Amino acid sequence: MKEQITNALEIAREDLMNFTRDLVSIKSYSGREEEIARFITNKMNELGYDEVIIDSMGNVCGRMGGGDKVIMFDSHVDTVEAMDEDSWDFPPFSGMIADGRLWGRGSVDMKSGAAASIYAGAIARQLGIDSGKTIFVTLTVLEEDCDGENLKHLFKERAISPDYFITCEPSDNKIVTGHKGKAQLSITTEGTSAHGSAPEKGHNAVYEMAEIIQRVEKTNGELNNMPGQKKTLVMSQISSQSVSLNAVPFKCEAHLDRRMALGETEETIIKEMDSITEGKKASWAVVNIQKQSWTGMEVNYEPFHLAWQIDLEHPLAKACTESYRDYFECAPEYDYWDFSTNAVTPVNMGIPTIGFGPGSYKLAHCDNENCAVHQIIEACGFYVTLINQL
Repeated sequence: MKEQITNALEIAREDLMNFTRDLVSIKSYSGREEEIARFITNKMNELGYDEVIIDSMGNVCGRMGGGDKVIMFDSHVDTVEAMDEDSWDFPPFSGMIADGRLWGRGSVDMKSGAAASIYAGAIARQLGIDSGKTIFVTLTVLEEDCDGENLKHLFKERAISPDYFITCEPSDNKIVTGHKGKAQLSITTEGTSAHGSAPEKGHNAVYEMAEIIQRVEKTNGELNNMPGQKKTLVMSQISSQSVSLNAVPFKCEAHLDRRMALGETEETIIKEMDSITEGKKASWAVVNIQKQSWTGMEVNYEPFHLAWQIDLEHPLAKACTESYRDYFECAPEYDYWDFSTNAVTPVNMGIPTIGFGPGSYKLAHCDNENCAVHQIIEACGFYVTLINQL
């Protein structure tokens, strides 16, 4: 089968890379993905997918086959913005290939993985290894702001529940067994307004926040010194409200980003935040993020996800290991992501989940984002091999 897959990839290589370049050339910032969604839909129909739909949130879902074993590959197609375009070596939406690498916004995060998975479904059909299987390839929206909400909606609207889920986030083509948890939190301190000429008559909410800032910094230091996976707590934003620039602030709000390690729970965060705000005129909450998808759907997102990791003895992990050995003809490399992904939704549903994708995630969101061309081709080959293995 390795030879058949290699031959099919060689035939598809130019088309796959042209398609990937086209994806990079389409500007698809979060909430503005309509053009790329429709472009992908046309391509999937052209490649012979049995069904391609755009759901009411704007996610694209392509299906090959109708067998009992359900396998899903997911990539988000929204990107962060490309700031200061003049500082890029190549224009961020040129889709330029130079020095064996595809350059541009989204080349790593994560249009290369998207293209590889789309072509993997088509090659699986071509080689006849989709028999007895249903292969879903999803291209989701709003991930940069609301990871997992897209799949939560798609699964419910289309009544989909995969047996196996592969997120194609960039991993340098290593097998990723899980990722850290994430909590985005806010702390609000309350004060009493007074004129700036008589501050003693008020209570300054910013001063009330001052000790909390020190507690956050101290907590992060303690987390860093704990054994095991690194845990972090960062105060990422702070603002205050006052009736004027001549008045004592009556409210101060700070936003925190907390990255959780395996074993930490909701109770861990509750105790930590209660300790940070103890004795102060302060309250804390999980942030509520409100966004609108390109279809006009209102999306409410609470960013609180625990860390997860698949056991290497799980059938999905074993299949990935065997597929890696078969395709790359060497022992696999494994990794674990520091960041959060759409995988939070299938993991919370109890769906076996693993990660694998082209590109170095350290280049995501950076100027001069770029991905090695050979990794895109190899990722597609690995996905086809995995479909066959499962």
